[in-house]
Amino acid sequence: MDTLYKVLGALSDVVWGPPLLILIVGTGIYLTFRLGLVQILMLPAALKQTFSKKHDKNAEGDISQFQALTTALAATVGTGNIVGVATAIVLGGPGAVFWMWLSAVFGMATKYGEAVLAVKYRVKDANGEMAGGPMYYLEHGLKQKWLAVLFAIFGALAAFGIGNGTQSNSVANVVHDTFGIANWITGLVLMIFAALVIIGGIKSIGKVTAVFVPIMAIFYVFGGLLVMILNITEVPGAIMTILEMAFSTEAAAGGAIGAAIRYGVARGVFSNEAGLGSAPIAAAAAKTDLAGRQGLISMTQVFFDTIIICSITGITIVMSGLYTTTDSQGAGTLTSNAFGHFLGDIGPIIVAIGLVFFASSTILGWAYYGEKCFQYLFKNPSLLIVYRVLFIAMVFVGSVISLDLIWTFSDVANGMMAIPNLIGLLGLSGVIALETKKIREKLKEEKAQA
Repeated sequence: MDTLYKVLGALSDVVWGPPLLILIVGTGIYLTFRLGLVQILMLPAALKQTFSKKHDKNAEGDISQFQALTTALAATVGTGNIVGVATAIVLGGPGAVFWMWLSAVFGMATKYGEAVLAVKYRVKDANGEMAGGPMYYLEHGLKQKWLAVLFAIFGALAAFGIGNGTQSNSVANVVHDTFGIANWITGLVLMIFAALVIIGGIKSIGKVTAVFVPIMAIFYVFGGLLVMILNITEVPGAIMTILEMAFSTEAAAGGAIGAAIRYGVARGVFSNEAGLGSAPIAAAAAKTDLAGRQGLISMTQVFFDTIIICSITGITIVMSGLYTTTDSQGAGTLTSNAFGHFLGDIGPIIVAIGLVFFASSTILGWAYYGEKCFQYLFKNPSLLIVYRVLFIAMVFVGSVISLDLIWTFSDVANGMMAIPNLIGLLGLSGVIALETKKIREKLKEEKAQA
């Protein structure tokens, strides 16, 4: 096991080296300017579209646009928002939070582009359901099926890490530390819950996440805001520490500027998944009349996930100062300890309950992503049950194995997913720009008619 961890660690260092970080952030920067600052100038319109009930219910798709958003949010808002942020701060210092913010701003343009292409090139599968995502826009848009196959392979594998094992592992550990419940018991409960929902497919997942996601996000955000309001005088100092350490050349909490950038961007991508190509798989299932409309709704995922939820975690941890005495082994409970530092015994309970909700929903979202990648590779619908059984079993396995091992595996798989997806986004940026022009004109028309 130690040998495997070392091999994966070395591979992760290569995959998440400067080339991939430049490609991820660079793609976001390129799309930002190619699309006319879409994530900034059209954010108000995007938020309005997200919560609007006037969407075309007769448009093609399997689930509502809001259900597509909550399914994607279910997959993105997970342990990355609690444990991932803590790990980034421990390994890269407080400055890592700034690089998470920066990558998120540009990542909104990336997420927008992914969703646009997912809807543009989606198809109906053998079951009569919508199928879309990088596999389809790489094959039918970019005309590079080999890249589509590569993405699908790594997507199907990554689902067992980022969307499964890391989630159940983090939940089992925090529940054990907070409530004294054995890891295997938590793993068993999570596995049963996942099985009951996953077997029902995307419509079942969409219905559950539409209720689940708003409740869990409000619960955790309220807890974090309570910490900040009660300690409002410490918030400016924490933000200044984050900004100062983002450009510091001196090692702090284990990371100089290179580590701050590396872990800030990597954990930011783990959290909001911009550039990975996962969320557009859910976006493709949405009932929508225009690809750009779903693109606007999808880009709000990054806003909610990183700009709001990750910021609450990061600022709370920096305010507590506990990151200075925590190593990578203790990162899993750092957020709980930080909340406990300010709220006493109720702090860890808020984090534990929040993590249970976050991780459970992430497992549901990624079950859909993984099976769509698997379906792309193996056209036989009868084989899908095999993937679902393996995925459900991994929920239990993840709860009882090494955290470091599974996080490192996730980093590698995520990076390998991102490469073909980002190539597709750059190659099809002209298509994204054209669809952006269409949605801008459509929204002007709708505003004039209102």
